[in-house]
Amino acid sequence: MRGFGELEAAVMDRLWARAAPTTVREIWTDLSARDLAYNTVLTVVDNLHRKGWLRRERAGRAYRYEPLSSRGEYGARLMRDAMAESGDPASALAGFVRELSPEEAAELLRVLGNRP
Repeated sequence: MRGFGELEAAVMDRLWARAAPTTVREIWTDLSARDLAYNTVLTVVDNLHRKGWLRRERAGRAYRYEPLSSRGEYGARLMRDAMAESGDPASALAGFVRELSPEEAAELLRVLGNRP
């Protein structure tokens, strides 16, 4: 899996920030500083839906969209894919852990301690 493109990431960022089902018009309004055409945002949202990143529900004549994964889950998928693509997942994981800050290492230990 590769990461989102720039506009896909901007759309997902808005959806994660809103934390509620959102119309394309609302996303387009949020992204107004980028001077994007409405149809451009509609296409990106539709692509994210087809790729399985968004669920949608009918809201009158439009749809409301919401992410199927949290921002954290997305990051975890990217990390797992990067480890798998490295050719040596154990070494990649060890390198990642060596670069953690003390606070991040403490959180990792806490999570591992709670694992069944």
